[in-house]
Amino acid sequence: MTHGDKPLVWLHGEIKTPPFSPTARLEAGYLLRQLQMGNPLGMPQSRPMPVIGVWGHELRIQDAGITWRLVYRTDPDAVVILEVFGKKTRTTPRDVIDRCRRRLRDYDNA
Repeated sequence: MTHGDKPLVWLHGEIKTPPFSPTARLEAGYLLRQLQMGNPLGMPQSRPMPVIGVWGHELRIQDAGITWRLVYRTDPDAVVILEVFGKKTRTTPRDVIDRCRRRLRDYDNA
């Protein structure tokens, strides 16, 4: 990390091998590094998730047999990682959305 880069704040989850394949772990690391440097990401790598809050997004990492999601928020001083999970359907599970909202609320009130 260089001066001026945003730190990653992990509220939940991690990117490790396993369950991420080495290729998916490298892709996730590259995309998170782009966010740290302040570079905006768009589709298909990232999509907005306003349902979890302002500046909420979802990174999409394609892996063998599964698509990983990293739910995050970009703050002026950090990239906050809320959840890491495997997704097999088009909709984000309600419990994931609720957990992310709770984690953000707790983080913002700390």
